[in-house]
Amino acid sequence: MTKTTDFTKVFQDVMASFPVDASAFQNAFKTQAAFGEKFSKVALEAAEKSTEISASWAKETFSRLGDITKAKTDPADYSKAVTDFASKAAEAAAENMAAFAEIAKKVQVETVELLLAAGKEAQEDATAAVKKASAEVQSVAKKATAAAK
Repeated sequence: MTKTTDFTKVFQDVMASFPVDASAFQNAFKTQAAFGEKFSKVALEAAEKSTEISASWAKETFSRLGDITKAKTDPADYSKAVTDFASKAAEAAAENMAAFAEIAKKVQVETVELLLAAGKEAQEDATAAVKKASAEVQSVAKKATAAAK
């Protein structure tokens, strides 16, 4: 009866010849976590500022609505109050939209800066990992060549 060759030992030897550097994975995880934190900070700051603008805008609008709802003696005063409200509301809208645009612009600039930094760091990490892996493969190849002689 023929016996099946057990390749377990062969595969273990092959895998041992190409060790995996777990520190590269740990460093990549730490880098990703740091960038995630920075991106979250940018998003949270933008959300906070946007909320402040929205709340302020709503507060101003409600206070102006109070002027419209006040009883007036002359009917023409009602149309003047509505006209004033509409004028001030349009002015406030322009100001607040400009403020929102500034927030968006800042988020865009910070995001691009973070992406460029992430790309540069990822490239440096990849280059270092490839150099290290190359050196290890060359070392294993030299050992294998020396053992074969």
